[in-house]
Amino acid sequence: MTNTTHFGYQTVPEDAKVHKVAEVFHSVADKYDVMNDLMSAGMHRIWKAFTIAQAAVRPGFKVLDIAGGTGDLAKAFAKKAGPSGEVWLTDINESMLRVGRDRLLNNGMAIPISLCDAEKLPFPDNYFDRVSVAFGLRNMTHKDAALAEMQRVLKPGGKLLVLEFSKVWQPLQKPYDVYSFSVLPWLGKKIAKDAESYRYLAESIRMHPDQDTLKQMMQNAGLERVEYFNLTAGVAALHTGIKF
Repeated sequence: MTNTTHFGYQTVPEDAKVHKVAEVFHSVADKYDVMNDLMSAGMHRIWKAFTIAQAAVRPGFKVLDIAGGTGDLAKAFAKKAGPSGEVWLTDINESMLRVGRDRLLNNGMAIPISLCDAEKLPFPDNYFDRVSVAFGLRNMTHKDAALAEMQRVLKPGGKLLVLEFSKVWQPLQKPYDVYSFSVLPWLGKKIAKDAESYRYLAESIRMHPDQDTLKQMMQNAGLERVEYFNLTAGVAALHTGIKF
């Protein structure tokens, strides 16, 4: 029997989800950052700045940015880790990774880049001081396997940071739904010429585990001192955990 999973509100075979998610990000890669600014009214930059501050990357640190796409976090981490550090930008999607690579090179930054699956990371155990994933976990088929891999490659004492859309504050749920399912696809159609991909993104947010469920999943993966910070009334949340 074929295992199934969610692709937005659809139920699809697990092996089909990878291809469907790939199609979404191949489609939106060139307009990804413009759309992020429009969708979040620029708030994603504040959420990422908070994540960068919580990461507290120091010179010489080894950092892995998973599903790093257009390279926002990797760029900031590389500046903080300095020439003695090692910052990897990875993504499963070649189109997104190409945009990130070109942007980093345009900023005079040549850092290692890898096309890889977060559920099968090509890195040794206990290697990185920090591992981050921003707005990528919800697109992964086996989130528990991906979190276990992130924990595996962290050094003891290392920190995982997961920035993701989450469960919004209840009084805001109705207007948030109207925005997500009416305004977002309209923006996607006008700006990225792709309403369906942005409809999927809205659905994928609703299917993603809420704050407490994700906290438990991180603990199940072997992380300790797991905590989360609600950002913009829970529109997004940053979860952090330490490997001991």
